[in-house]
Amino acid sequence: MATIRQVRARIRAAKNIQQITKAMKMVAAARFKRAQDRVQAARPYAEIMRDMMVRLASSAGELLDHPLLQQRELENVGFLIITSDRGLAGSYNSAMLRRATELLRPYDRSHVKLYLVGRKGIQFFRRRGYQIAAEFSIPGTGATFADAQDIARVVREAFLHGEIDRLYLLYTRFYTAITTRPTDLQLLPIQPPEKPEETTEAPQYYDDYIFEPSANEILSALLPRYIDGQIYQCLLESTASEHGARMTAMSAATDNAGKMIQTLTLQLNRARQANITREISEIVGGAEALKG
Repeated sequence: MATIRQVRARIRAAKNIQQITKAMKMVAAARFKRAQDRVQAARPYAEIMRDMMVRLASSAGELLDHPLLQQRELENVGFLIITSDRGLAGSYNSAMLRRATELLRPYDRSHVKLYLVGRKGIQFFRRRGYQIAAEFSIPGTGATFADAQDIARVVREAFLHGEIDRLYLLYTRFYTAITTRPTDLQLLPIQPPEKPEETTEAPQYYDDYIFEPSANEILSALLPRYIDGQIYQCLLESTASEHGARMTAMSAATDNAGKMIQTLTLQLNRARQANITREISEIVGGAEALKG
């Protein structure tokens, strides 16, 4: 059984941990609110931009001959994986790394190139011997559009130079502070949706467009912006998910530390009571001995 001194030391340690986790929870809550606002503000733009690119690519059809849209035989595949720089974020990083591992399993490692955002992902895949083509770090306050452009420039040039034939983007989609989901999408080359079967309803995504200037010129200007916007949106989604997960984890850690303090305090009081009872018993026993 632990001594009174040991129990008091554990209580002090638990209180220190509680103060740290409470402070981290407050910081994460402040950052989470800003990140959530940025996600909600940027999401409509990203969705409309993607819808427009799909419409234009589908309408252009055979007239379209842009290198970023060319379907090539798959030899080398790239994965852009977004994790965090810091831990203590619950299952945020572990869920993403588990999903990434599942997607990487069917491919030969010699034909896989990883573009990693965040130190957690870099450390994880470096220990497992994967080929890391580029590493990126995002500030704790959140990604900027310039950060997304730097990442997009690297992966875009890799695709144009034939270093990769397909690029998948893995990020954590944000829903609420306690609900997030690891998500993957094919970023390059963009895939127009398949045309639906003949129906009496008017199609929504397959209108005919007249391009002026040419479709290639228009998409040459729009496609890089589309890639930048998609990566930026995924960075925002991942940042909001990270702060939400950290806020939830630190809240649970603070509550658990409080429960531990209560349990240790009760244990301390019982130990003190036992000591007092033993001392009283010794005094009474000594007095009875002197009377005898």
